[in-house]
Amino acid sequence: MREHTYLGEFELMLLLTILHLGDDAYGVPLSRELATLRGRDVSIGSVYAALDRLEIKGLITSSLGDSTPERGGRAKRYFRVTRQGLKSVNETRKVLSKLWKSLPSPKEELA
Repeated sequence: MREHTYLGEFELMLLLTILHLGDDAYGVPLSRELATLRGRDVSIGSVYAALDRLEIKGLITSSLGDSTPERGGRAKRYFRVTRQGLKSVNETRKVLSKLWKSLPSPKEELA
C-alpha cells in the first residue's frame, strides 16, 4: 500500500507559495505573499511552524544563504519543494478537483 502524505490547507498554501516565489522563498516573503493571497494577516510563527512540519515530512528542504549586515549578520533560510512535496501537491490537486466536480452546480442547489 502506498504511503500518502495528506496536506492541511495551510500546508498546501505554503507549498504553492514556495513554488510561486521560487528562489526568493524564505520566511518573510512567504508570510507576506500568503497574507496578500489570503486577504488576512499570517503570523511568521505559524509560517515557520508549518515549514518545520513540511521539512520533517520530507516535502521541502531548506538551506542557509549568506549572512547579511541588514539582518545583524544572520543568514536567511531558503526553502524548496522536494520531488515528494511536488507529488503530494499534485495528488492533493487531483483529489480536490474530483471533489469539486462531484458537487452539484449552484443552480442545482437552488432548485
